[in-house]
Amino acid sequence: MSEAKAKISVEQELKQLERRLDELLGTIAQLHEENRALRQRQDSMMAERATLLQKNEQVRARVEAMIGRLKAMEHSA
Repeated sequence: MSEAKAKISVEQELKQLERRLDELLGTIAQLHEENRALRQRQDSMMAERATLLQKNEQVRARVEAMIGRLKAMEHSA
């Protein structure tokens, strides 16, 4: 292989590597953005879960109180 052809081949390989690196950098940026969005969604869902657990506990306490009042009314009647 002549020196000129070898130089062209090396340049083509370098360009191919450069394109591949650009693709990988794009993929990394995309994955970082997806990771950020997923973490944000997870935080939001955890906050929503905590709120729902709190509401559930409040409802449970109210239902238990109602049952207690109904039993008291039953015994007094």
